[in-house]
Amino acid sequence: MKHTRNAPSVTSLPQAPHDEASHRVRRYALTMGIRTVCFVLMVLVQPYGWWTWAFGIGAAILPYIAVVFANAGSDSNEVLAESPERQLEAPGTAEDAPVEQPKVVTLDEKRDDGQ
Repeated sequence: MKHTRNAPSVTSLPQAPHDEASHRVRRYALTMGIRTVCFVLMVLVQPYGWWTWAFGIGAAILPYIAVVFANAGSDSNEVLAESPERQLEAPGTAEDAPVEQPKVVTLDEKRDDGQ
């Protein structure tokens, strides 16, 4: 029985680890930057009102969100492997091909010790 091996398509390969790590760091830094802006606005915006509380809640919750998103990795955009073999037409089946008899080589060994 012939085992077919499905090679992954280039478009279905996952993102390189270095690229994924840099993407996660950028996403974390962006979220923490927004948190810093929320904290500064919470302190500087006068008079205090409901937006002060909104900025304070954002400054308190965004570190948790930043860590969860940074640790999520690329699980959310997982791509299934696509096999190009499915789109190619298969060659003729084994039933169509003529059956050849295998070549057999026979070796005869005899003891020749001079007796």
